[in-house]
Amino acid sequence: MHGSLEGINGTLVLAHVGRRFGETQALDDVSFTLTPGEIVCLVGQSGCGKSSLLRIIAGVDKADSGEILLNGAEIAGANGFVEPEHRNIGFMFQDYALFPHLTVEENVTFGLNKLQRHEARDRAIEVISRIGISALSNRYPHTLSGGEQQRVALARALAPKPAILLMDEPFSNLDRGLRERVREETIATLRALGTAAILVTHDPEEALSVGDRVVLMKEGRIEQIGTGYDIYDHPKSLYAAEFLCPCNRVTGTYRHGRIETALGAFSARLDLPEGARAFACIRPQALILSRRGEGVAGLVVGCSFLGEIEQLSIRVEGVPDLLRLRTTGRVDVRSGEGISLSVDPEGVLVFAAE
Repeated sequence: MHGSLEGINGTLVLAHVGRRFGETQALDDVSFTLTPGEIVCLVGQSGCGKSSLLRIIAGVDKADSGEILLNGAEIAGANGFVEPEHRNIGFMFQDYALFPHLTVEENVTFGLNKLQRHEARDRAIEVISRIGISALSNRYPHTLSGGEQQRVALARALAPKPAILLMDEPFSNLDRGLRERVREETIATLRALGTAAILVTHDPEEALSVGDRVVLMKEGRIEQIGTGYDIYDHPKSLYAAEFLCPCNRVTGTYRHGRIETALGAFSARLDLPEGARAFACIRPQALILSRRGEGVAGLVVGCSFLGEIEQLSIRVEGVPDLLRLRTTGRVDVRSGEGISLSVDPEGVLVFAAE
């Protein structure tokens, strides 16, 4: 079976994977397919099962149910279990897990024990050069910056030419500016090599920007799967809408195909009885400052300058929670000032009350 797993550009199939730890159902009926060269982001709140799923795919943990196939061969399931070292799946850990007593080149060479020594060294030098860290070859991990350590960990994971690369929060230890740059470089490398990858992240912006598809998880199950645009523009649940973008949740009443709220009435395609309670999920950028006397009256209770955007906290009668308005334009208002507010209906998502 091991021979059938060789080669790059793997197709990974997960079918009804389940895992329980005591009373906790960590994974429940998880199914999806990773196609050759595709990058999929697993995203969700802490404890939703992302890292558990990655460990099961890698083979360092076993599922209680379901099966996993790589390039058509079963690597986990009722018919057998392929050990991690024979799966041809790379794993890049959150803390990079570099060997402190080995140089960069020795770290990258470490997993190439199936090759002759000179072949392993040639392969290590090749991948080190490809990632642009040749100048670090003779350095030790403790002398490297966080970004340099991340690149070494990537080189080590890619050196064996894995069919699939698994990455568990690979950029979370980096400062924001460096994180974006290293992330772009890493994704560009994977694209150039055609390496399929599954990346675990808790950051919705990262998931939306990186993944060809996003797998949003909640309490061990897949809540929604699709492209970043699909999930962001058409979330199937209030959880999906609020996780991917901060929303103003406003309670309303469903009548005649619309939800009536303190901010106005909005079209809603819901299968609900007349008079049922529902939620309008209004994105911060959908709130607009209007001319005085137009729209809904509000009171500014806070202003935050966030660089590219400004955020206002606004109190509106009939809405218990403060509303958040975000704009890329400069706003000439102060805390304690009364304003008028309107809503762009394109930024309103409506869901039945859960």
